[in-house]
Amino acid sequence: MRKRKSCALGLLAVVSFFVVVPFALVFFASTQASSGTHVSILTLDGVIAPFTAQYVIRGIETAESEEAEAVIIQMDTPGGLMNSMDEITKKILDSHVPVVVYITPRGARAGSAGVFITMAAHVAAMAPITNIGAAHPVGGQGEDIQKNLDEKVTNDAVARIRNYAITRGRNADWAEEAVRKSVSITADQALALKVIDVIADNMDDLLTKIDGFTVNVASGKRILHTKGAQQNNIDMTWSERFLQVITDPNIAYILLSLGTIALIAEFYNPGAILPGVTGVIFLVMAFTAFGVLQPNWAGVGLIILALILFVADLKVQGYALGIGGAIAFVLGSILLYKPFTPTLPGLPEISVNPWLIALMTAIWVFFFVWVLTATVRAHRARVSSGVKVLMGETGIAETDLTPRGVVLMHSEEWSAEAVGGSIQKGDAVKVVEIVQGVQLRVTKA
Repeated sequence: MRKRKSCALGLLAVVSFFVVVPFALVFFASTQASSGTHVSILTLDGVIAPFTAQYVIRGIETAESEEAEAVIIQMDTPGGLMNSMDEITKKILDSHVPVVVYITPRGARAGSAGVFITMAAHVAAMAPITNIGAAHPVGGQGEDIQKNLDEKVTNDAVARIRNYAITRGRNADWAEEAVRKSVSITADQALALKVIDVIADNMDDLLTKIDGFTVNVASGKRILHTKGAQQNNIDMTWSERFLQVITDPNIAYILLSLGTIALIAEFYNPGAILPGVTGVIFLVMAFTAFGVLQPNWAGVGLIILALILFVADLKVQGYALGIGGAIAFVLGSILLYKPFTPTLPGLPEISVNPWLIALMTAIWVFFFVWVLTATVRAHRARVSSGVKVLMGETGIAETDLTPRGVVLMHSEEWSAEAVGGSIQKGDAVKVVEIVQGVQLRVTKA
């Protein structure tokens, strides 16, 4: 009897091992998978430009390779370049991982190109006290596009944004008004009009509210499991951050100003190399930034004219060209951006800090005065090399002068002829005449 009981217990243990243990392993694995769920977070802050498009595309590709649950783009943008916007929206539409655009923090906005990106996202969200809208296309300098061309560009933009909205089940009529009439609405209005899908106070709140959403990605339908997901930030690379920094209008202005000053220093002292190389690098970076900022190129031209006038002033006598260069520099600085240059609608009011203009003008004036003073001093200075500098100077007789011999003047040996009697080796002599530019006549000093 006892033997049968032992066999039963052994059989039960074997069954438990092959049934309970696999079940536990499956449960443990599913728990681990759930706890390993993560979302990739990008931060798109500022003007939409080529480097931001590169950053977003890289972020989505990284999230796909890491099998993230979703990509969340924290966005605060006034808009930007349409070409860069197109690259971002195309990547979102082709993405195999859900892309969530979250307009945040409080006070943020999605303007112009930002509206298109939001409409293309699989999930659109906003933080409280944010706004979205003003997406009417304009010319590269902020000017109204000519009527016929305006209709073509606007109709093309309307078709695209309506496609995005309809694909994502959002309000296509409002999206069209945002393009045609530049309308802008608050987060509450956007939710009521079905322009966005959710309002979230913060990232944790967003992940909780979108949990369970069903979206269509490039590979098919996906159900979001984002509640409590790990948040992995994907930061910009150093090169992307560098481009973001130099596209600040104040930084671009400093680079342009210092670049021109460095080139002037190279022209003043040819062969120095370092100022010239530095100037070229600064100017290249400045023009890279201007490609995004769209300044008034008349202002840039005046600053370049100031450089030309300054260099020309170094070659001629007088102060007129230098003064003209200083005036051209100040006018160019003022004309670069606001208020004399219109700002792209939907873009930030780009301008250079007036105090920075004053500082750079002071540096220009100081540099101009310093160079001018050095030039005048050089023109007035006594000749410091050549045979003429020896007139009236004293030296030592290297040999006996009876009457001809060799003297040492300024550590150099010269042929000399004694005047008024012979001179012995080692005696001090004084130059009284230079014959044919190569021979000295000396007397005993």
